[in-house]
Amino acid sequence: MLLALEGIAGAGKSTLRDRLLATAHAEDIPLSHIGQFSWLSHSATRTLIHLRAGHAGDEREAIEAAAQDLALHSRFNIAVALTEGPVLADRLTLSTACLLALLHRQPADAYVERLAEQTQARPQLTVLLTTEPDVCHDRITRRATERRFTEQPEAAARLADLYNEAADAWTKATGLPVLKHPCTTHADLEALVDACMEDLRSAGTPAATKKEASR
Repeated sequence: MLLALEGIAGAGKSTLRDRLLATAHAEDIPLSHIGQFSWLSHSATRTLIHLRAGHAGDEREAIEAAAQDLALHSRFNIAVALTEGPVLADRLTLSTACLLALLHRQPADAYVERLAEQTQARPQLTVLLTTEPDVCHDRITRRATERRFTEQPEAAARLADLYNEAADAWTKATGLPVLKHPCTTHADLEALVDACMEDLRSAGTPAATKKEASR
């Protein structure tokens, strides 16, 4: 099973990720963690670094770089990790689509549809953390790291809207579910952990492990 966590900076993705990894490992579920990009193509990497820095550049070039990186990510990272057990992605397709939409000032739909063409990188469940932007901003201001352009209040508010658009476009394009839920309180976190763990438990054991266990 591939599970993706999505949402603006400060929404609670890292907290949820760490709780899921700890809970899964405590239950002997071999959950692994993977990032948003593969960084396996030099040309795509250069474009993605510019995008992450807030430089839109050529829209077609940006889309193709994102699609190329996702294809490489799917083949050489995600697919390999899935042979060992379920995989947790901290940001994936929706985050990339929303970044493109923000920089090029377009709706998220077309970017979601283009990236969804990479069927092997489709998460069976996507969790979109809908924590309010002002709460996220308060959390970010406590961090020692330098602020990215996507963490500025105006950009974050726009991204929050784009994530909701992207989530709806994702389900429409793929038929796959997106769980929308804030991660503001401890109760929110517990509810999210419970929902994700239910899916992870039902995902079963990788085929190779099952064969070994039957010997």
